[in-house]
Amino acid sequence: MRPDTDTPRVSVLMAVYNNAAYLPAAIESILGQSFADFEFLIVDDGSTDGSGAIIDGYAARDPRIRAIHQNNRGFIASLNHMLGEARGELIGRMDGDDRCTPDRIERQIAFLDAHPDYGVVGTQTCYFDDTGREWPMARAYPLDDAAFRVALATPYTPLMNHASVLMRAELVAQVGGYRPQFRYCEDLDLWLRLSRVTKLANLPDALTYYRQHPGQVSDRNLAVQTAWAAMAWISDEQRKAGERDTLGAIDPLPGLDGLGAVDAITGRPGDSQRVRASVIERIEYPTSALAGPGFRVLIDYIGAGGRLPKGWHMVARLVQARRWRHAARLATALLRETM
Repeated sequence: MRPDTDTPRVSVLMAVYNNAAYLPAAIESILGQSFADFEFLIVDDGSTDGSGAIIDGYAARDPRIRAIHQNNRGFIASLNHMLGEARGELIGRMDGDDRCTPDRIERQIAFLDAHPDYGVVGTQTCYFDDTGREWPMARAYPLDDAAFRVALATPYTPLMNHASVLMRAELVAQVGGYRPQFRYCEDLDLWLRLSRVTKLANLPDALTYYRQHPGQVSDRNLAVQTAWAAMAWISDEQRKAGERDTLGAIDPLPGLDGLGAVDAITGRPGDSQRVRASVIERIEYPTSALAGPGFRVLIDYIGAGGRLPKGWHMVARLVQARRWRHAARLATALLRETM
């Protein structure tokens, strides 16, 4: 955190890459906050759709905005860049295609001021789409630290909306910020590390709105995101056991075609199959995911001796979807393992 004699209470961080269609609404929802003592850092990460000009236009009208332009470096590098520039004692997050209620930051600050033992607070979230339709989450985020830790120990249980959080800057710095190798699951990896030094919670009300639109990263990269999330949990297990965090020490992490190396990296037999099993659990439905990049993980899992109780059901779904080649390959792998 950069020292300054005129430090704002909050630094809001927004990384932008080609969000021009949604960016004005996102920026205005922060500028319209009832709590005004903040700086608003916005990184234009090499956008090609005019996002940079939109950011500059708002920065010219509101001195709280600090525009940062750079060649495309990626989401995590952009966040760490802003962490290095941030002056506030509290770090807020916002995404360039979302929006939030005017009292969001005010209510989060009130919570942190009233609970000094908590270092991170998020909010519940509503989903919305380009048609204006809104709908609530199917399952609420955990409200207090005890519930958060139960959820954290249960893979793929909703924890918090990354773009909704307000965090104590000194704690984020203490755990080292975002780790670039945990791409697509950088928030989970951060929550795991922060949970070792502070308490985490979510407010009970939906103060942020998460836009659903085609082509989101979480949709396009589900299999690799799941693999690296599983590695984040293994990394956390190593730290809790007092072992060397071997996965946290390498960059990049193994990709979908290299998951067999996880055992050698961690020195713990079975970790490779654990990661593969996590991917299979997530890609099982729908068929488009089953026949996507994670299909190789499925075949490797069976080849390494993994049991697949629903294997023939998967074959049937692939046949119904006319994914003949995938169905034949999976059937062959299943038959080979029974011989």
